[in-house]
Amino acid sequence: MNLVITGYGRMGRLVEKISLERGHNIIARVDKGGYGDISELTPEVLEKADGVVEFALSKGFEENCRLYAESGVPAVVGTTGWYDKKDEIEALFKEKNGSFLYGSNFSIGAHIFFTLTERAAELIADIPDYDIMVTEYHHKMKQDSPSGTAITTGERILKGCPRKTKMQFEKLDRRIEDEELHIASVRGGHIPGIHRVYMDSPADTIEVSHSARSRDGFALGAVMAVEWLHGKKGFFTVDDFIKDFFKL
Repeated sequence: MNLVITGYGRMGRLVEKISLERGHNIIARVDKGGYGDISELTPEVLEKADGVVEFALSKGFEENCRLYAESGVPAVVGTTGWYDKKDEIEALFKEKNGSFLYGSNFSIGAHIFFTLTERAAELIADIPDYDIMVTEYHHKMKQDSPSGTAITTGERILKGCPRKTKMQFEKLDRRIEDEELHIASVRGGHIPGIHRVYMDSPADTIEVSHSARSRDGFALGAVMAVEWLHGKKGFFTVDDFIKDFFKL
């Protein structure tokens, strides 16, 4: 496949590395900061593309999406900060019969972790002796807190354990309510990402965890997703790709 990379930061460079290892060609690297081949995405850039992988800042995202939709080039997007415009973006791709897949985490291992977490939450749902909580750790350069992965983890817990009805991300100066799921974030050092779910009772503690050793797993998942999206039409999430990949 001939691929365009939009956003040529750390993730963009890893996407390039993994793409080349899997036999794809990179025909353009688009980066507004001047780190790629060109600074602006254009229809001409997309003419010879079979797919796009974007990990960029949200500035200019809607214009990029318009170009992806109008060109018909399948786009896999790890850019965040645009979810309040999701309805408009989805309508655009449906109108143009385009191909779009987005997610906050493309790591195959992380999605195995999500599945195990939801199943574990289901198992303790009717055992009130077990409480459940989440901690997440990321490097000091990360700009959001909690992470998208932590939020997805919390959503899976709420789905599996109905007695938890809302996520609590703040520091607490009070007793936590039984229906609250506490998610604590720590930032420092160079940690790519660690997420841990604890199910604790008076008798024992059960832990489900995922530790990313590098960002390679995220890049690999994104490239596999654009391979999966090729030839499909519609508006997809990374969960659609994962469910099909694992035949869930």
